[in-house]
Amino acid sequence: MTRGVADTPPSKARPSEARQRLLTTAIEIFYADGIHAVGVDRIIAEAKITRATFYRHFPGKDDLVVSYLQEVHQMDRDAVTAAIAANTTATGSLLAIANTIAAGIQRPGFRGCAFLNAAAEFPDAGHPVHQQIIAHRQWFLDTLTTLMTQVAEDSPDAAARHFVMLRDGAMAAGCLADPALAVETFLRGIEGLIRIHGQRKSAG
Repeated sequence: MTRGVADTPPSKARPSEARQRLLTTAIEIFYADGIHAVGVDRIIAEAKITRATFYRHFPGKDDLVVSYLQEVHQMDRDAVTAAIAANTTATGSLLAIANTIAAGIQRPGFRGCAFLNAAAEFPDAGHPVHQQIIAHRQWFLDTLTTLMTQVAEDSPDAAARHFVMLRDGAMAAGCLADPALAVETFLRGIEGLIRIHGQRKSAG
C-alpha cells in the first residue's frame, strides 16, 4: 500500500485492451520477479502483443514501470478509500486500513511492498520511477495524518509516521519470516499506537 504524480488517479478514459493487457502482465511479473530482471521481450511475449503495439503505448520500459506503479497506487488508494468509507470514526478507519494491510501480507505470493521493492531498484531520487514511489508514500502519510489528527491531539504527524514505519516493518517481515507472526505483531502495534494517542487526547 504502498501512492506528487501518484496523487492524481490514472485517467478515467477506458484504456485499450492491449495497454491493459500490458499493465496486467507488468503487475504480475514485475512484482513476482523484480523490475530489472524482466525485459521488454518477456512483457511482450506474456502479454501476447507485438513489439510495435508495446512501443505505441509505452515509449520505453521506464514508462511502463511508472504506469505499473500508478496502477498499484490506485489499487492501494481504492482499498484505503473503502476502509475509510466503511467506518464512521477515525479510529475505526485506521484499524480497517491496518487490517487491509494485514490481509495483503498473508495473501499467496506476497513479496513485500511493491514500492519499497521498486525503491531498491531505482535509488536515484531524480528518476521518474523513484519520484512515483515518493509520491505514493507521501499520499499514504498524508492520509494517515488526516485521520490521526482526529485521534491524537499531540503530534498526529509523528503518530502517522509511526504507523508507516510499523507498516514498512511488517511488509519486510511478512516476506522474510512467518507472515502470521508479522501480522500479529503489526496489528498489536497499531492498536497500541492508537490507544496511547487516544488516551493522551482524552487526558488533554
